[in-house]
Amino acid sequence: MAAAARRLARLYALPCRSYASVSALNATARAKADKLSADWRGTSATGNNTKNYIAGEFVDSKTDEWLDVVDPATQTLLTRVPQTTSSEFDQAVQAASHAYKSWSRTSLLARQRFVIELQHLIRKNADALADSIVLEQGKTLADAHGDVLRGLQVVETAVGITSTLMGEKLEVSKDMDTEVRKVPLGVCASIAPFNFPAMIPLWTIPMATVTGNTLILKPSERDPGAAMIIAELCERAGLPAGVLNVVHGTVPIVNAICDSPAIKAISFVGGDRAGRHIFERGTRNGKRVQANMGAKNHAVLMPDANKNLALNSIVGAAFGAAGQRCMAVSVVVLVGAAQSWLPDLVERAKKLQVNGGFEKGADLGPLISPSSKKRVEEIISTVEPEGGRIHLDGRSISVPGYPNGNFIGPTIMEAATTMRCYREEVFGPALTVIAAETLDDALDTINANPYGNGAVIFTQSGATARKFEAEVNVGQVGINVPIPVPLPMFAWSGNKGSVLGDIGFYGKSGINFYTQNKTTTSLWRAEDAVGNRASVNMPTMN
Repeated sequence: MAAAARRLARLYALPCRSYASVSALNATARAKADKLSADWRGTSATGNNTKNYIAGEFVDSKTDEWLDVVDPATQTLLTRVPQTTSSEFDQAVQAASHAYKSWSRTSLLARQRFVIELQHLIRKNADALADSIVLEQGKTLADAHGDVLRGLQVVETAVGITSTLMGEKLEVSKDMDTEVRKVPLGVCASIAPFNFPAMIPLWTIPMATVTGNTLILKPSERDPGAAMIIAELCERAGLPAGVLNVVHGTVPIVNAICDSPAIKAISFVGGDRAGRHIFERGTRNGKRVQANMGAKNHAVLMPDANKNLALNSIVGAAFGAAGQRCMAVSVVVLVGAAQSWLPDLVERAKKLQVNGGFEKGADLGPLISPSSKKRVEEIISTVEPEGGRIHLDGRSISVPGYPNGNFIGPTIMEAATTMRCYREEVFGPALTVIAAETLDDALDTINANPYGNGAVIFTQSGATARKFEAEVNVGQVGINVPIPVPLPMFAWSGNKGSVLGDIGFYGKSGINFYTQNKTTTSLWRAEDAVGNRASVNMPTMN
């Protein structure tokens, strides 16, 4: 386990660098950064420190360790995130534990009113959330709004808790009832990734709180701004102090979450190494853990597909968000005669505009960090030495106005399944193309892959679609749908090496994750009832 902790430490380690001042932002970005810093108490986009949120207060950390949050398009220092101290973490746990005593007994209708008001406030402040995501994460503005919307949909679904939390009751014998209720677990924790700064916190905050739990959220140290705005919106929506607490940091805080006896469950989204470490350490300490990790999502392109729909869908799913999505299409399998469509795929990818996230017409922005860019470039560089071919190379892209950005343009690589670009999750705008003679060959390739988040097929044959759906071994299947992430009335259902834990995110699974069953069997004999009507007959003393 010590080795796992060291690997996690290396994963989180950040090099010491010098960064541009906020004056390096262009006029549009600077105006948005100034407004975010002025309007929100817990975050900054103009160089000041991000705060912890503990017991209903935004508080400055006493730490002497700070992590820089940098605009990936300009290397501008936006804020510094604290490595929350152990005493501050303990305060957050104590606040959550204290709040649980009353919040868990708060009526379901009152908890429902909180999420109703929260969804209203998120809609009202969607621009601020999206602006923060563009500045800190690098997404295009349209994609950042999509990040917020997909999280908002979970909040909206949580409003239906008065129906979805209903229990069961049955008279099992004369005057004997057995009742099953879903009750909260207690203090829970959520560890969120950098690639969805709003959506992933909103997968957990509404589901945990509406079911009566309290929550400690650790957003990514790379882009915490959206989480801090959401925390303030929760406060405005009426969430009592201590029900939600936000702490920051890397390995020490992750380990503290895994080790704290007060924390009953951990929700994690992120990479493989961190996910395995958290799952193993958390479950060893008796916690319920759900972990969504790496992926290698395949798109199968059949010769009978609607060519325009398929090519546009694959390009969008492969390169949107600069490929930094756990459900991005990272492999396209060209079946039979569809192999001749590769030049068309390349031409469509060439038309995508790489630019800063606030720029009009931008299709994809920068990668999150220079180290991420370097890793993606290294993987691309292995393609030709290993016998593959690079049909479109985005490594040398130059983006006017952004000379220091972490940009890589759309890249398309023809490869074999033995090559590094296929075996590893690239997590960048790099699409691997492989050939298959038949649908059966494509299915064999997908099913042999260790990951299992999702796979899609483009075809106009119902029979082909049926065969694919029945035989593909992944958790989420798309038929002419490039990113088959289920809406939150359903549940996330990745499988194989993409997940650890057997209870999924949001939907009915989310309710099950944040609750436990309590079964009560009671006997109240009707014949023993007191308070029968008085008798007016003459007493006979018999």
